Amino acid sequence: MVTLFPQAHVSDAEREHGLRLLVREAALSGGTAALTTGVILTAFALHLGASNTMVGVLASAPFLAQLLQLPAILLVERLRTRKRIAVVTSLIGRAMLAVMAVTAFFSGTVPLLLFLAAQLVVCGLGAIGTCAWNAWLRDLAPEDRLGRVFAKRTAWLTAISLILGLAAALALHLTPAGSLSRNLVFAGMFTIGCVTGLISARVVAAMPEPEMPVTDGPVRLKRLLTQPFRDRNFARLLGFVASWQFAINLATPFFTVFIVRQLRFEVSFVMVLSVVSQVANLLALRSWGVLSDRFANKLVMAVCAPAYIFAIVAMIGASQFENRTLVAAWLVALHMLMGAAIAGVTLTSTNIALKLSPKGSATAYVAANAMVTAVAAGLAPILGGLLADFFARRELELLLRWSGPSGTLSLPLILTNWDFYFLIAGLLGLYAIHRLSLVAEHGEIERREMVNQLLSETRRGIRNISSVAGLRAATDLPASLLRDARLRRRLRRARARRDEARAARRSVPRGATEAVAGARRVIQVTSSRPEPVFWSFAGTAPCLRGLRG
Repeated sequence: MVTLFPQAHVSDAEREHGLRLLVREAALSGGTAALTTGVILTAFALHLGASNTMVGVLASAPFLAQLLQLPAILLVERLRTRKRIAVVTSLIGRAMLAVMAVTAFFSGTVPLLLFLAAQLVVCGLGAIGTCAWNAWLRDLAPEDRLGRVFAKRTAWLTAISLILGLAAALALHLTPAGSLSRNLVFAGMFTIGCVTGLISARVVAAMPEPEMPVTDGPVRLKRLLTQPFRDRNFARLLGFVASWQFAINLATPFFTVFIVRQLRFEVSFVMVLSVVSQVANLLALRSWGVLSDRFANKLVMAVCAPAYIFAIVAMIGASQFENRTLVAAWLVALHMLMGAAIAGVTLTSTNIALKLSPKGSATAYVAANAMVTAVAAGLAPILGGLLADFFARRELELLLRWSGPSGTLSLPLILTNWDFYFLIAGLLGLYAIHRLSLVAEHGEIERREMVNQLLSETRRGIRNISSVAGLRAATDLPASLLRDARLRRRLRRARARRDEARAARRSVPRGATEAVAGARRVIQVTSSRPEPVFWSFAGTAPCLRGLRG
């Protein structure tokens, strides 16, 4: 019988059944994401006539929505029914996909606003549901099997994303832009995504949820999250994260707009670029993990960050070539480079955040890193969309001319529209790399354990509206934020009780101490059971507790 409430006891058979459902559910949720997010979402918005500002809002929604995970943590702690929160938010959010599918057959401002509102609801509820989902799975999956379970789940997600991504690219390629058949394709993809998402919620409802452990009082979330900002070295890291995320998200979300509107390529080609980027991202993760395990994370970052910035600026070259084949090859090469580079940046930046976290406070520090990432990455595309029309009416032409006895060679460089964004993003990226040089990398967390954990975490939830995969991996708040805070508080209390006991023993008179020692020897000789003997002192009188027989 399916229930949305937690169970006091989850048997081994129920747990194994739940883990099998968890892996299978990846095919359904992965199908929903593949057909309704990423490049398809941007292409749908452009099909409806979205402005640059609206594209910027769509790009910012997944990032800014992650800030809802903070109140979601408190909601989970208050209601203590994580499965119910995850299922209900999933049902309402996936139902919004049907609303978005209907807008494919209409035009004008009202359908666009309805499309945007539905996407905001999807992102907001998705963030709340993700918080409950992550905390639930941490208790459902055994700690020693967590990596293997998510490895299988990641394999399903990757396979479904690549297969459906190529299928969607083919469907868009076979239908002319602005036609009724294109309307049907977009409506069909979002309808299928809605259906698979609802089925996914039904599968999730069949998974068991263990009861949350009993808490020992509320934890002040504000005090917990402000601690990392008082750490001078970690604050420098947050300065790098903010400037880096702002730089790359100022221009990257508009790659699809640039390729479709300025370069006049089909949306299907952008889908192919997205698949190329995903493959490069996944293939590079393991290599960057090995290198960050062997060398310092900053050294890996020093290679990946400039490579990504170079690729963004090099997008300007696509608008300078006249040969379409050369332009296509140029874009494929750049997306391969960006997919591989962003994998290294995301992995190593999270590694550094963990390494700079003191023992017992890692989740609070990573949460602060995710908050800064969400704000910076969310504000950048909105600003980019608002300034898009300003740059669209301006043009900068640079002429390089070489004159010699054999003639004159001219190399004109014309910057228009999105070319300005790529150049500005490159300059901001250089400043972000400078901010990274101010961070001292040290810490107490073992790098090998870090890499193994982050490889499984980074591969999940990598979709955004850009054609470059891997930009959202750093925005998920850790599910164990409050749990670790309570653990630290319990540890402090245990240490305080231990210190009080030591002080009490030191204050016991010598005669009483000898009497206690003699009683212990008598008990060890006469007791026939091996149960431990626990001692406590009230003044100078010894009291035996836990003794049986």
